[in-house]
Amino acid sequence: MKFIRNIFILAAMVFMLSACSLIGGKESIDPPQDVSYEEDLDVTKDDGAETEKEGKVKTELYLIDKDGYVVPQTFELPNTESVAKQALDHLVKDGPITDQLPNDFRAVLPAGTETSVDIKDGVATVNFSNEFTEYAPEDELKILQSVTWTLTQFDSIEKVNLKLNGKQLKEMPVNGTPINGELTRKNGINIETNVADITNTYPVTVYYLAQSNEKSYYVPVTKRVSNKVDNPVMAVVNELIKGPNTSSTLYTLFMPDVQLVDEPKLDNGIVKLNFNENIYGSYDQKLVSKQVLEPLVLSLTEQEGVEGVSIQVNGDTNVVNQDGQTLSEPVTRPASVNTSSY
Repeated sequence: MKFIRNIFILAAMVFMLSACSLIGGKESIDPPQDVSYEEDLDVTKDDGAETEKEGKVKTELYLIDKDGYVVPQTFELPNTESVAKQALDHLVKDGPITDQLPNDFRAVLPAGTETSVDIKDGVATVNFSNEFTEYAPEDELKILQSVTWTLTQFDSIEKVNLKLNGKQLKEMPVNGTPINGELTRKNGINIETNVADITNTYPVTVYYLAQSNEKSYYVPVTKRVSNKVDNPVMAVVNELIKGPNTSSTLYTLFMPDVQLVDEPKLDNGIVKLNFNENIYGSYDQKLVSKQVLEPLVLSLTEQEGVEGVSIQVNGDTNVVNQDGQTLSEPVTRPASVNTSSY
């Protein structure tokens, strides 16, 4: 009985604190035009791969986590004229970032690999030295995904072309994975095979949560959805609610009974979503949690033409996040995900 009483007391304290943040502090906050979030899972908004500190440039490096997922980690690297080559050099094992890798993460390219990058008309042609062939067979797809997603974060790069010692790579050198022309993000990342026949499907990439010790982070996963779902925005929302495969170590905090009340609408780059009340994390506190909002925004802005997300609940635009900030204005994609120190 004492334990149960303590639980009730703790719940009451949490409720009172939340209420105070909504009532006592809200009036002094002038919500920004575009809301982004910096605290919870190290999601930071800036102007792309631009400097925040003099001589530094924020760069996403796609590393491999303890469960084998390819995951973006953002570092502040030296601001050089060749930020694309620098990013690849930081993917090399025993390279310049070795001592700064987050716990349970590792670099993807074999030790000693040297690279050159030539960018022309949106295509980055990467030439690897012979050391590139010394990777483990199980890392082959992860390397392709890491290199492609690391390079295509830059505005000047849409596609990636791979060479080995100056010769075009038509297949990967260890396990023979075919390389059919230039690589793009449409090839996917952390591909989850959830259908037997992919003929009548198309890919969408959604962001789920993963846990490392006491820290959470976002993992992009590419899934196949039926052509019968002809609205990609609806497909993304459905996959976020459905969550990852049950055999996965990833998870989602969307409640299973979350639904869209209306068909999603895209207007001038902004997706308008009208959810039922189950988008809230609690019936007592009508707040949209960061762990629901951030994956939603990250996932939808992977779609071509989507720049931000506007949220309503049963037609009500007076929606508030867990920090008491209004979501009346569109939420845009953060430029930095899973930020690490360097």
